[in-house]
Amino acid sequence: MKKACISFFGILIIVLLAAFYGGSEKVEKREYLRIHVRANSNELKDQSIKYEIKDIIVAYLTPKLGEVASKSQAQTIIENEKDSVNRLIDGFLAENGFTYKSSVAIRNEKFPTRVYEDLTLDEGFYDAVIVELGKAEGDNWWCVVYPPLCFTGEKVTYRSIIADLIRKYIK
Repeated sequence: MKKACISFFGILIIVLLAAFYGGSEKVEKREYLRIHVRANSNELKDQSIKYEIKDIIVAYLTPKLGEVASKSQAQTIIENEKDSVNRLIDGFLAENGFTYKSSVAIRNEKFPTRVYEDLTLDEGFYDAVIVELGKAEGDNWWCVVYPPLCFTGEKVTYRSIIADLIRKYIK
């Protein structure tokens, strides 16, 4: 009888833990707001400027997004700043001799599976800040605005040997 009671309580504990763990996993599903900067083309100059544009966007939005507590709050801030971001980008493009313009929008789009350090975002539809440069036919840079993975205030430096060579010969 004693063994049966111990076995019963052991099984009950396992069932409760499994139910609790499974339930919390469903509740904890996070909402993401991605950001994509789509280059005009895959030409080296367009790919190079894409990273400079990314730096401008991150520097401008980081102080505004540093304390956001929800995806909807991040979306509201970006929606309110879209025109300013667009003007910054277009001004930078013009200063650097590019004749194309940019567009900034928040859209729900289908994306393939992407890995960002320890985070994997499965293929599917995500809300995203889409920054299109010119024809937006080139490769893109991406990150996550909410929860903030690239808008944390930490300076991250990206280097490309090819982009460095282009800058050397363009200047």
